[in-house]
Formats: sequence, structure tokens, C-alpha cells
Amino acid sequence: MVPLEIVGFVVSPAHAYEGRPSDGPRPVATEQPDAVEVRAGHGVVGDRYAGRAAHREAAVTVLAVEALEAVAAELGVPPFDPAAARRTILTRGLEVEALRGREFAIDSGDGPVLLGGGRPAAPCSWMDAVLAPGAHAALRGRAGVRCAALSSGTLRLGPATVTVTDGLGDPDPARAGLPHRRRLAV
Repeated sequence: MVPLEIVGFVVSPAHAYEGRPSDGPRPVATEQPDAVEVRAGHGVVGDRYAGRAAHREAAVTVLAVEALEAVAAELGVPPFDPAAARRTILTRGLEVEALRGREFAIDSGDGPVLLGGGRPAAPCSWMDAVLAPGAHAALRGRAGVRCAALSSGTLRLGPATVTVTDGLGDPDPARAGLPHRRRLAV
């Protein structure tokens, strides 16, 4: 069990970063609630990725704000608003990139919520427009992890713990970035 802090949530019913970055983000009602409801096989209730078949294995995104802080420092710009990256769960103190291909549970006090870490949450070119020039390239490999919601529950802002539940990542490099699923011998 590893302690961490959940520092933010971003829940939006639609994409804000569509079209040309020069046109600016679409005006979309985006919530930054104190808590989110995660539903197994669905995602975060009210979010644009929830319940969509194409995103079933990637309905929840997790990002360490330390990655944004490091990129801002490298680019020599003021700290970014973490919500501008539009990741569902923003954490501090969690080595998010190590969760690719792992099943893990986050517990913020209401019981564990099991997630299946999958492929990287690749940054888009919008990051240069909404964060700072160069942010798109600088975030590659550290822009978070897309996850499947494997159990239902509530996550809240504040102190939490994470437990890796699968015991091991997928050792096959050909599967890098894909959710690890245990295979049972029959």
C-alpha cells in the first residue's frame, strides 16, 4: 500500500480540445468535483469517455501532477493548471507511469476502486496551445495512463492509498501499454 494524494478530478460531458488549437478550446461545461463515482465497465459517471465501447479499456485517465510540474520547469514557464491536461484523476505522490499493464486499487476512504492500467494517455498537440509551446513533446511518455474501470466505487479528493493487486506487470514488451489480464491455467 502506497500513500498518495488525489489533488483533482476533471469530468466533462464533451471534448473541449477539438478542431484547430488556434481556434481555442470549445466551451464545454467541465466539472472539478470533490468526488467522482466510478462504475465498473463504464468509467466515471458524467465523463465523455464513460460507457463508450471504444473507450471501455481506457475510460479513466490518471496523471501525476509532478509530471506537469517537471515539464513547466523544463520549459521555464509558470506552473500549469493541472485541469488543463483534461485527465480524469490527478494525483500527487503516485508513480503513474509504472501502472501501465497493472491492476491497481485506489482507496480514498470509501473502499477500493479497482482500475486496470492500460496504454499511455498520449498528449495531443493542444498541449502546446493550452499549457505552453513545447508541452506536447515534453509530455510524451509521462502524460498519464488510460485505465479500465474494473470495480465500482467513489473516489474523493485528499489522502488515499494505492495497492497494486496483480502482483506483476506484463513482461511481454509487445503488449506494452495494454491492460494486463491474468491468464488462468485450465
